[in-house]
Amino acid sequence: MTGPTAGFPDPAYPLGANPSFADLLRASTPEPAGTVTGSPSGTAPAFAGRAEVPYGTTVLAIKFAAGVVMAGDRRAVEGFSIADERIEKVFPADASSAVAIAGAAGQATEIVRLFQTELEHYEKVEGDRLSLEGKANRLAQMIRQNFPMALQGLVVLPLFAGFDERRSEGRLFRYDVTGGRWEEADFHAAGSGATHARATLKKRWRADLDRDAAIRAAVEALYDASQEDVATGGPIPLRGIYPTVKAITTEGVTPIPDEDVKAAFEAIVGETHEAPRRPGGSQAREKPSGNEDES
Repeated sequence: MTGPTAGFPDPAYPLGANPSFADLLRASTPEPAGTVTGSPSGTAPAFAGRAEVPYGTTVLAIKFAAGVVMAGDRRAVEGFSIADERIEKVFPADASSAVAIAGAAGQATEIVRLFQTELEHYEKVEGDRLSLEGKANRLAQMIRQNFPMALQGLVVLPLFAGFDERRSEGRLFRYDVTGGRWEEADFHAAGSGATHARATLKKRWRADLDRDAAIRAAVEALYDASQEDVATGGPIPLRGIYPTVKAITTEGVTPIPDEDVKAAFEAIVGETHEAPRRPGGSQAREKPSGNEDES
């Protein structure tokens, strides 16, 4: 809310105490946040050619008895090339919530940073935290503001999860490109490998999952997605690259150490390990009949 002079708050927010950092940013800059310099207000310029920008791929979240586990692979792609094998896609939004990003990596990261600042600014101005649903709604507004950029190919699809102290449970929200917001009851995945990841989560989810079981289900879902989707990166033990995993409980947002993620991955591979085959061999090969010469 601003008065006749741009950048100055109206009497409803004395001394610049607007609880929305994004509103203050728009009021103090010549162009709205989220638009490109030189473009009309609220619009994005048409690119002369398709820009090759890094895209983050698969992220997911699964609820368990004490909260929510969020995870993301580490790969970003530019077209058919691998742009990064160590990108972070899961970020704490504040002390009790986290956001995972899929889509245009640079645009998504900037939205996350603005979202983090927005929540911090609100808490400082109001002296209280925004409710979990309020945070989810604010993120939806920011995704909606990115829609002109999405029309140019810079799509951002986040997942948002947090521990709701009022309900004493973890909650999970998903979004579409227009800023539509829906709450998921059990689990969800977004990105290029989301279909394959959700198939695994659907099989593994139980109402009484503990944290370790939820971590293992998340790692298995990302591993399965990496086997079917070329844009999703699987664990690379030789280089020490494993999915980013965070648990959100009443204690806050807790990063899961790589050692625990590695142990979950090795347990999964150990269970699904197939018997070795001779080079060029196939289990479907027909056996020679008795009247044919065996060589």
